[in-house]
Amino acid sequence: MNIGILGTGSVGRALAAGLSAAGHEVQIGTRDPWVTLARTDPDRFGNPAFSTWTTAHEQVGLVTFAEAAAAGDIVVNATSGDVSMQALQAAGADNLRGKILIDVSNPLDFSTGFPPTLFVKDTDSLGEQIQRAFPETRVVKTLNTLNAGLMLAPERLSAPSAVFLSGDDDEAKGQVAELLASFGWQQIVDLGGIATSRGVEMLMPMWLSLLSVHGDPQFNWAIVT
Repeated sequence: MNIGILGTGSVGRALAAGLSAAGHEVQIGTRDPWVTLARTDPDRFGNPAFSTWTTAHEQVGLVTFAEAAAAGDIVVNATSGDVSMQALQAAGADNLRGKILIDVSNPLDFSTGFPPTLFVKDTDSLGEQIQRAFPETRVVKTLNTLNAGLMLAPERLSAPSAVFLSGDDDEAKGQVAELLASFGWQQIVDLGGIATSRGVEMLMPMWLSLLSVHGDPQFNWAIVT
């Protein structure tokens, strides 16, 4: 499968590496590939320069947002939530039309430092905002409730845990569920329409609180009955 990933941060890199290793053709998109490769300093989250990552992942193409979106049968929004809308606009509505957009972003607001707050919550969500802005794109919110290193590697945890799906298109959610299952996910919970993005996005403050206590991001939620 051809998969276009928007965003070259830790989430985009983890997804690109995992999907490529599984045999998918992956293009990772950024605003300006030449600028991205020329940077030698870490990004604002402390991730090393992308140029150092490309050496070990030469099979992943670095292209513009628009090129990644055009190339992908499925497109993944792995950008920071505060720039997701701009990145998707750069990707282009025509390149996203009719496609599944897996949205793993969170509406984190770092303007007052750490821990971040949410710039949308309760009555709306970033997932809904993206779906409204791109009505002909099939948005599926998932994988935003756990660390990037676990998104395609649930076996790293000591027991099965849960990943959630939110979206208005049942067929799109079914295809995303199949993709997740291929990476070993067992608890794939369909929460319903895209409005259920509100709940999973609001899990982030709780996740950050748990991180401060646990001290290690290698944990996840589980549904136990």
